Amino acid sequence: MAGEASTTDVIDLPFDVPEDWGTPRLSTSCEFVRDGDWIESKDQGGDDYRLLQISNIGTGRFIETGNYRWITQETFQRLNCTEILPGDVLVARMPEPTGRAWCVPEPPWRAVTAVDVAIIRTRNTELDPRFLAYFLNSPACLGIVQSLTTGTTRLRIRRADIARLQIPLPSVDEQRAIAHILGTLDDKIELNRRMNETLEAIARALFKSWFVDFDPVRAKTEGRDPGLPAHLADLFPDSFEDSELGEIPRGWRVGSVDDAFDLTMGQSPPGDTYNEIGSGPPFFQGRADFGFRFPTRRVYCTAPTRFANAGDTLVSVRAPVGDINMAVERCAIGRGVAAIRHKTGGRSFTFYSMRSFEEAFAGFEADGTVFGSISKKDFHNLATVVPNPAVVRALEKIVGPFDDKIEGCEHESRTLVALRDSLLPKLISGELRVPDTEGILEAAV
Repeated sequence: MAGEASTTDVIDLPFDVPEDWGTPRLSTSCEFVRDGDWIESKDQGGDDYRLLQISNIGTGRFIETGNYRWITQETFQRLNCTEILPGDVLVARMPEPTGRAWCVPEPPWRAVTAVDVAIIRTRNTELDPRFLAYFLNSPACLGIVQSLTTGTTRLRIRRADIARLQIPLPSVDEQRAIAHILGTLDDKIELNRRMNETLEAIARALFKSWFVDFDPVRAKTEGRDPGLPAHLADLFPDSFEDSELGEIPRGWRVGSVDDAFDLTMGQSPPGDTYNEIGSGPPFFQGRADFGFRFPTRRVYCTAPTRFANAGDTLVSVRAPVGDINMAVERCAIGRGVAAIRHKTGGRSFTFYSMRSFEEAFAGFEADGTVFGSISKKDFHNLATVVPNPAVVRALEKIVGPFDDKIEGCEHESRTLVALRDSLLPKLISGELRVPDTEGILEAAV
């Protein structure tokens, strides 16, 4: 068997399974378990096969993000690469998230994996690949992987050890039913993620049109219809004036960020006031807590000194500078975070304004001598266009419901994630059987 491990011992499951389930070694139920391809920088280029690395796969459903690299058909043949097929299971060998697995759907392009991503190809009549991926992502299996990782600086798991894993094996029909239950939850989580991305893209486009490109003002200046209802079009002037930032709508002005916004710089209390048991308000220190839009509770603080309120925009002000999130509750903020709110109270205007400063924030990251940071003085020196408050309020009425929907989707997704994470180990081990879950999906989605 291609990719067979050199040892014959099995890495036992840490739990018992029902009597009607099998417990084979992973490699005996697969066509092969092998490493990805060793493709050096000099071999990269072209656009025939996408090269998938851990940075491209992320933590969600299969391919998520990253700057993709490619190889040519000639390189593929010369290096005898393995093309990724639908149903293949990819496993991160290094670094974190070591052991995480993804089942490949129908890929929209031809692809190979780098050596840090192992490939498992199942025998479809015996082992459902989606079920296998869920098992590999279960807490029990990830715990095994953690105990097997090697290396002093970059932990990795050997492909041979992946092949030695013992797997729980119910009937194929039950495997598919389990994968369906968990997959339905993941599908809804993914749908919410895509909806949120779409809603944010629409909101950002409107903000850019009104407050960066000044499209309604430009249209009125040129005698064109600005394409807005009359009550909105009347809020915009019909000419520009010069400023230190170039042309801006007449009657608007240039100010500093801390002039146009209320700004709270975070402050970190002593370390012995932190906890993970929920004592005190949630405490956010920066990027480690940030998500797509809202931070995740991880640490709490019993002696907080600086706060952000629900709806405040949170900006990472220490390496890395410029990551943006929004507070969904009153929370404590450490010195790695600033809380910002426009003086009109506009939640959405504040958030998309900070998004528009991403390039400026990146400059503070690059200029740091040891690590990037941005101070209150830096915010004072950061110039911004201060629009008519009536236009800010108009944007809030239009975009605010979008942000309400984004928040609602995020709350729903977190509930679904918690449900999936509670069902996963029970279904994979047989502690909970498929008939026992009747009604759960209907109630959840």
